[in-house]
Amino acid sequence: MLPAERRKRILDEVRSSGGLDVVSLSERFQVSKSTIRRDLNLLDAQGKLQRVRGGTIEVDARTFEQIAPHAAADKQWIGSAAAELVKDGDIVLIDIGTTTAAVAQALFGRRVTVLTASLAVVDILRNSPDTELVILGGVVRSTYLSMVGSLTEQALDQLRADIAFLGTSGVREDMSVMDSTGTEVPIKQSILRNSSSAYLVATPDKFPGSGILKVCSVTQFDGVVTTATGPIVDSIKSHNIQVIHP
Repeated sequence: MLPAERRKRILDEVRSSGGLDVVSLSERFQVSKSTIRRDLNLLDAQGKLQRVRGGTIEVDARTFEQIAPHAAADKQWIGSAAAELVKDGDIVLIDIGTTTAAVAQALFGRRVTVLTASLAVVDILRNSPDTELVILGGVVRSTYLSMVGSLTEQALDQLRADIAFLGTSGVREDMSVMDSTGTEVPIKQSILRNSSSAYLVATPDKFPGSGILKVCSVTQFDGVVTTATGPIVDSIKSHNIQVIHP
């Protein structure tokens, strides 16, 4: 079996089972554990799955283009509401994701500086008059139109933003903000460290949503911009965190 075919079948196995360890995959494909580890490292680097202590956990395999149309009206409202928090002349840090891309769309034409590792945001704002666009370096994650890795983190640590907007895979009842991809977690944490204020932007399906890795607590944000209602949103309000909603 060719390596490319084996990796494709590994992904199929992980998606159908929900997660397999190195030993199981080695036995199933009759190759060495070191070969399986190399396959998993490559798939992890490509953002196709997440390795956790010898095992594998599937990440969302849908592309940016497949996710973007979901809850489009909610994202448009969230983007517009978030953009109202930005003052002319601000330095704005925009996280990767489809909801944060809606924030960029609402900022089109504004006199601001935008820092981002999102190729989608770059595409939206590259022809925006009066908008200065700073692209953070990194390794391209083509399926989600983003850049990730240590270079992105290093670039963030050299910068300082007035306001940041971050997305999430889910928000738990215990106030945990979650993500599904290990390479994105340290980048989100760096965004929070290097921003004077930060807002979480999230559609209703993100409460509780999904995600296997904790990024931070909602209490580390200045506010949440969402169209969602329900117990988790009420709990956020009870912690005296600003919730901006219709």
